[in-house]
Amino acid sequence: MVNPYFSMLRQHSEYAGVSHAVAGDPGAPVLVLANSLGTNRRLWSEQLCDWAGDHRIICFDYPGHGSPVWRETPSIRAIAARLAQLLDHLDVQRYAFCGLSMGGAVGMELAGLHGDRMQRLVLSNTAASFGDPAFWTARGQTAVDAGVAALADATLARWFTPGFAADHPSVVAFYRAMLCATEPSGYRWCCNAVRDFDFRDRLATLRQPTLVIGGAHDGATPPAQSRELAAAIAGADYIELDAAHLGNAGAAPAFTAAVRAFLAGAPQPSTSAGSHDLGQQ
Repeated sequence: MVNPYFSMLRQHSEYAGVSHAVAGDPGAPVLVLANSLGTNRRLWSEQLCDWAGDHRIICFDYPGHGSPVWRETPSIRAIAARLAQLLDHLDVQRYAFCGLSMGGAVGMELAGLHGDRMQRLVLSNTAASFGDPAFWTARGQTAVDAGVAALADATLARWFTPGFAADHPSVVAFYRAMLCATEPSGYRWCCNAVRDFDFRDRLATLRQPTLVIGGAHDGATPPAQSRELAAAIAGADYIELDAAHLGNAGAAPAFTAAVRAFLAGAPQPSTSAGSHDLGQQ
């Protein structure tokens, strides 16, 4: 079955330098989606058929990932500020937010900017700080010097488990093409934004009902890190899926259902797995 929303994800609208797309009933509750580094809004292809039945969906792209590369100093806060402008332009007063990896960082910053306007927050495969700054500087420089494709094999190995990759080669090929289409300068811009992000001292300020999703096989933002994130946010729910870093793709049915239930106000079963060493995205 062809996803009826897939063509929407390819459409191009731009405001404040942010390429974006909107789908679903204009009168439905708004759900804003934020991608991981190296992906664009097509990241959410598996979820849209389900979520657009209950929500007006707003997807957007980062600099060099579909949006033009911005001139300002790279930061997650700069992305949140641009997104806030877009939401004002679209006359969005109340909304829920779901962000994966880098997108979760954007959600934290936007929650700080918007307070009660953001009514629910999903933080998937993400962290309040992403580790060694030198790693991100080097990774962004590699993208510029050798192209984003030079990072593809290592990135895809973090995004998917070996078993999932073997069983779903077309999905892996889809994400490889998405990653390799990223502009090197935009990839470095976003690497630098991730490098400098640190929300650890502000986690206690988050007041939105929050769902944290971890991946049992996520070596980029491991389960131990996800559980720490959930524990630092008052009242946060935590679930752990049988997936690597891209939980929305590697465990799509479970991810889609869990987020939909959370947005509807249903309680989440608490899950956990063994501890893992902290890694890189």
